[in-house]
Amino acid sequence: MYPELMVIPMREELVRAGISETRTAEDVDAAVTQPGTTLVVVNSICGCAAGKMRPGVRLALANAAHQPDRKITVFAGQDREATERARSYFEGNPPTSPAVAIMRDGKLAYLMQRFVIEQSTAQEIAQELMRAFDELCAKTTA
Repeated sequence: MYPELMVIPMREELVRAGISETRTAEDVDAAVTQPGTTLVVVNSICGCAAGKMRPGVRLALANAAHQPDRKITVFAGQDREATERARSYFEGNPPTSPAVAIMRDGKLAYLMQRFVIEQSTAQEIAQELMRAFDELCAKTTA
């Protein structure tokens, strides 16, 4: 684990974008198990999180026509219990960080893993997330 002082700016970058920190397994469960959609961002201290994932997530949230009902983040390597619980919802997928998921009614509907993030620019990540938000988070009328 890194000293908390080092990761505060990395945490705050997502919080300023309107994403709630979840630091316990109970916090993760409380968000993910609610009806509707939940964005789950697995934050990391690595360079691809700093230069690609966090800026891409911020761009997507600032420009998306549709938004998830809830937005949470866990910090890999720092908040282990919360991170493990978030990853437990990503059934059948290996744990990676960073990662971005969209849960719908407690089930994994979308997952962007590290290998995608590493090969993409922040703008490409934002575009892909906005596409996923449009597909999965748009409210339908009966």
